Amino acid sequence: MIKKLGVIFMSMFLVFNSETTAEKTRSFESREEIDQEYKWDLTDVYKSDEKWEQELDELQQKMQKLSNYEGKLAQSSQKLLECLELKSNLKKKYSSLSSYAQMKYDQDTKVSKYQAMKQKVSQVGTDFSSLSSFIEPEILQISKQKIEKFLKKEEGLDKFAFYLKDLMRRKDHYRSSEEEQIIANTSLISGGPSSVRNIFSNADFPYPTVELSNGEEAYLNSAGYSRYRDQKNREDRIKVFESFFGKLNDYRRTYGTLLKSQMKKDYFYTKVRNYESCLKRALDANNIPVKVYHTLIENVNDNLDTFHRYLKLKRDLLGVDTLKYYDLYAPVMKDVDVEYSYGEARELIMESLNPLGKDYKSNVKTAFENRWIDVYPYKGKRSGAYSNGSIYEEHPYILLNYNGSYSDVGTVIHELGHAMHSYYSNKNQPYPTSQYAIFVAEVASTLNEILLFHNYYESLEDKEKKLSALMNYLDGIKGTVFRQTQFAEFELKIHQIVEQGKPLTGQKLNQVYEEIVKKYYGHSKNVCRVPEYIKAEWAYIPHFYYNFYVYQYATSYTAATALSKKILNGNKKELKNYKQFLSAGGSDYPIEILKEAGADLTKSKSFKMTMEEMNWTIDQIRKLSDDIKE
Repeated sequence: MIKKLGVIFMSMFLVFNSETTAEKTRSFESREEIDQEYKWDLTDVYKSDEKWEQELDELQQKMQKLSNYEGKLAQSSQKLLECLELKSNLKKKYSSLSSYAQMKYDQDTKVSKYQAMKQKVSQVGTDFSSLSSFIEPEILQISKQKIEKFLKKEEGLDKFAFYLKDLMRRKDHYRSSEEEQIIANTSLISGGPSSVRNIFSNADFPYPTVELSNGEEAYLNSAGYSRYRDQKNREDRIKVFESFFGKLNDYRRTYGTLLKSQMKKDYFYTKVRNYESCLKRALDANNIPVKVYHTLIENVNDNLDTFHRYLKLKRDLLGVDTLKYYDLYAPVMKDVDVEYSYGEARELIMESLNPLGKDYKSNVKTAFENRWIDVYPYKGKRSGAYSNGSIYEEHPYILLNYNGSYSDVGTVIHELGHAMHSYYSNKNQPYPTSQYAIFVAEVASTLNEILLFHNYYESLEDKEKKLSALMNYLDGIKGTVFRQTQFAEFELKIHQIVEQGKPLTGQKLNQVYEEIVKKYYGHSKNVCRVPEYIKAEWAYIPHFYYNFYVYQYATSYTAATALSKKILNGNKKELKNYKQFLSAGGSDYPIEILKEAGADLTKSKSFKMTMEEMNWTIDQIRKLSDDIKE
């Protein structure tokens, strides 16, 4: 997970805990039990809570100066520069204040003082948004020609040039100030479909309970389904899948009405903003060509044979005649229990990062040694893991909950990827262009994990451990590239149904989803048989309320794979290009930044490299599996 400027981007990894071999199974009751070197040092941001309070008060006073510029931005380039610099400096200070309060709260959620600090700074953020709300509508009233003249005349506007040009690029999709106010007020109701869906799914839905073969009663809410879907006993898996998705299908009309409402909301904003499609509107925020989305779907469909190779491998490793959809999460080999102390994890990580060069490793070493990282779990600490790169004038921070598994080592190197992306961006960009887009947010972190896997795999001698590592890696490719693209294709089709003025019901959603799933899994070819009740799986996925978000998991993975393969080949030019990518922040559109790094997502080359990686992994598993059998 990466936290940057108040926005949290979710990664798909977990948490951690330990240092010496003797401490591997030790748990901590409180923060006081943990040595200082394993706790982040927030005094780099503010020396004390009292200093934080003082600077928050100062920020509130300085925010009032924004009103001095209302109605004056078109008067001169100097006025525009003064206003943008003031807003930028206020935002930078607010990010530090907000991050400090959040991290203080995260290190001990039981302390009411930090909860109050969070609430206090959040209110200041709301006030800041209100006070600065006139700026963009006022800039949009200035002609493009006048903005160009301002940029030529005022050198200080250089650092805002990309922001201003991008604002002008989207000018045709903005309305009058009165209309914009009405559109803004629709936010009071626009979250309805998602909110109702979340409450219904998390609080009111009548989830089923099934009895497993061992006599255990399995309550199948969303968490229970995730927990029990990988049962070793096939009959238990059938019960879990049939009961869970069967119950979802019973409520297809309710879920269908909610998702239809979400699609109509997206279509409303598309029409109001004068876009040709919902997809175009969603991708235009970062100027992503719709070709990128379509190319991803086309590439995946053109490479379903590779996905089917994965499914056939799964079938053979499970030893079943026909693979069924409910077999997908079943364990195919015995678990290999490997633990790493935090010190061992550091060594493995530093070794894995050798391909990124001395400078990168030196910065990671600084993160380890200078207390940028909060390592161990204890009662009251926030769960999960994230990187916070929003404190521009200092350094990123990382929250972990380290427990010593290989997955935990992967989480550390993943968050370090986010942290180094923020570190290089902040060091090489002025604040207005230091924030990188969500579209590229998972590239650096995923690339680090790929480097970890290859280093770890090459270091192993035990064949069962190698096989386990390969299978985990392969499952990651499958889940990120194929499953997320399957979702992306479904999301595109249901938006198109609404755009065409056709009815969208629970029954229609079932039909569309079933067709896509059967195509992906080779149902008609007997690669993997898809039971009839899987047609309701769409109701289980909350991401369809996120407005074309999921495709970015797949594009980030393919970009990271392509870049990692070039870096692992030892090409110095490719490494230099990657460092420039890390340093680019938001100085250009993310698709262009990736092109410069060597991953053009408007073409198929990066995707083909991912398929090569997937096929190589399948080949290695086949070979190792045969060797073990002998």
